[in-house]
Amino acid sequence: MKWITRERPKIDRIACPWLIKRFIDNEAEFIYVPFKEVIARSQELNAIPFDVPDVEFTHYNDKCTFDYFLEKYKLKDPSLQVMAPIVRGADTDAHHLASQASGLWAISAGLAHNTKDDYELLEKGMLIYDALYSWAKYHQNEKHTQNPVEYLLLEIYNKYLHQKKGSQKKIPDWVIELKEIIQDQIDINLSLSLKGVSKELNVHPAYLSREFSKHFDDLTFGDYIRKLRIEKAIKLLESGNHSLSQIAYLTGFSDQSHFTRIFKKHTGQNPSDYKKSIVKSKINTKG
Repeated sequence: MKWITRERPKIDRIACPWLIKRFIDNEAEFIYVPFKEVIARSQELNAIPFDVPDVEFTHYNDKCTFDYFLEKYKLKDPSLQVMAPIVRGADTDAHHLASQASGLWAISAGLAHNTKDDYELLEKGMLIYDALYSWAKYHQNEKHTQNPVEYLLLEIYNKYLHQKKGSQKKIPDWVIELKEIIQDQIDINLSLSLKGVSKELNVHPAYLSREFSKHFDDLTFGDYIRKLRIEKAIKLLESGNHSLSQIAYLTGFSDQSHFTRIFKKHTGQNPSDYKKSIVKSKINTKG
């Protein structure tokens, strides 16, 4: 069986060949070509295209191609299920899915940088996924520090260090800067993205995503921005100077329907009902 995909592989385009060779077809052949040539060459070589748009073996919603292979071939191996979020997290920059995802991405990016031949890169990459599978199967519950006394000392040290940091409660510089960025944008459109602000702050998006809730009302980045949008929408509703569609636009929602859905989720009321209650309250006050 022949498989074909785009050149210069890093995550999915090495993880999937490894999965195929180890669990589906150990005689499989893999072909790397420029992106624009994948479909035409697949027909010419009678090869199955994967990890490119508009083919069967590709990404679906938030799942990567590795996930689809597991589902398609009904691979229930528990160790593969452990590997899946690691591969997905590394391949989609969703490093919060698994603590190992950042490491897999770092190793894969460095390997691709150092190895210019795609087939040599695949050969080396197979060793990485063999190792990751063995870790998932035999060692995932082990810690590097196995000596009981040494581990106990390390645990006490980490606990002391955590308490010391907690007592100081020093706010990181990036938190202060991020609050300023959000405040600057709040009266414009609130169209901030995690990727965009992480670049402006020079902070890795995975780290920012993981640490954000600690400093912003125990909310994720997306939930915090939506909270600010709703707060701004409430102020605009109370002013009584804008229609619902205008408020939806001014608060960064895609349309009035999207605005209504999120507003009700946060407040328990439709914005139209909320607006009516404000008007009614003003009339009663005047009366």
